[in-house]
Amino acid sequence: MAHTRKTAGSKKNYTQAQAPLCVKDLTVAYHRKPVLWDIDLTLPEGQLIAVVGPNGAGKSTFIKSVLGLVPRASGAISIYGKSYESQRHLVGYVPQRESVDWDFPVNALDVVAMGLYRQIGWFRPVNKNHRKKALDSLEKVGMANYAYRQISQLSGGQQQRVFLARALAQDARLYFMDEPFAGVDAATERAIISLLKELKSVGKTCVVVHHDLQTVPTYFDHVVLLNMRLVDAGPVETVFNEENLKKTYGGRLTLLTHALNEYAKTPQFPSNTD
Repeated sequence: MAHTRKTAGSKKNYTQAQAPLCVKDLTVAYHRKPVLWDIDLTLPEGQLIAVVGPNGAGKSTFIKSVLGLVPRASGAISIYGKSYESQRHLVGYVPQRESVDWDFPVNALDVVAMGLYRQIGWFRPVNKNHRKKALDSLEKVGMANYAYRQISQLSGGQQQRVFLARALAQDARLYFMDEPFAGVDAATERAIISLLKELKSVGKTCVVVHHDLQTVPTYFDHVVLLNMRLVDAGPVETVFNEENLKKTYGGRLTLLTHALNEYAKTPQFPSNTD
């Protein structure tokens, strides 16, 4: 696949200190086999950002490498100009639902309260104010009535909403979400979109691994096209085009044509106009 190295950003030119995320020369390899190769990327603040690409493109690995969950072969990561380790309190993370042990004996409120441990302190009890904040977060995702339900007794969509509530309780500036729409029902998808728009409305930045090309133009402002290397990144209206999608997906024309036809029918970008 042809690749032109580029540093992607938005219409506004962000310095490294201003950018929510700046990635320089990122390479990740498993068993000496590269999964991500030489990624340079700067993301804008206050945007809903989709990370898209085919299976095996390194989308989840990209997020995990930023968060230090997998080792990097090379590269530097900065969050608002500083290392992730020093800026961890600014970052919220929603992992893939399949990666979580849902049999762990805790209720939904306990899971959300885990997002407050930086405020509470480790090994200290959760007080009334913390519980109220956790309940408020569950309310925002439509799960307050399930606060005392064991997490293992919830449906997949309900579990996903609880993890979104946990991230919301953290009150982060930068959120990473790994396929939050995967395998959820329509009600949960609507709840996720509502939450994303709410986060954007108060200036938060959300980086979302996403698999449904048809909804990229309506859900997101900015897109990162990834297939081991960075293909392109930028505003949806300029980057999400047939040429870039073919480079990213290697000519899966039926899927791409359908996605682009749906895109052409969209008169505006709702996520840009809220």
